[in-house]
Formats: sequence, structure tokens, C-alpha cells
Amino acid sequence: MPKKDTQQAHLLGVGLDNDDGHKRITQADEFSIVGGSENTHERMTETVIKTFEDMKNDGKTLSNIEPEQLSDLLQKNCPA
Repeated sequence: MPKKDTQQAHLLGVGLDNDDGHKRITQADEFSIVGGSENTHERMTETVIKTFEDMKNDGKTLSNIEPEQLSDLLQKNCPA
């Protein structure tokens, strides 16, 4: 019997502009957002949630989306 692949894709976002001493972590099944100022953390979380919604609507998952398409969706969903 073939060995089942148990690895799951996971997206990690890291905010580096935290100057208030708070430790921010947002986790879901397929992504984790850590660090950043309150504004940065919220923007990253919003971007990733919208990206996963778009992927779902397109029938894509993190495991089967092309890296370039994922990058395009992340850029499209990043708040101005």
C-alpha cells in the first residue's frame, strides 16, 4: 500500500514592526500570523482571510495552488 503523505501546507505571516510589547498570534488550520503592530497584524490577517476565501471560490487549496497565483491573490487582497 502506498505511503500516505501526511504533510499539510501552511502559510506563515510574520510582522516585524512591533513596538508596543504585545505578542500577537492568529492561527487557523492553514495559516498563522505572528507579531507586528496592531495595525500590521490586522492587515495581514485580513489579507490572508480574503485570500483563502478567493482560493476556496476558485476551487483551490494551499496544497494545490501555484506559488505565483498565491502571490497574486495576496497582493490583490492586501488593503491599501
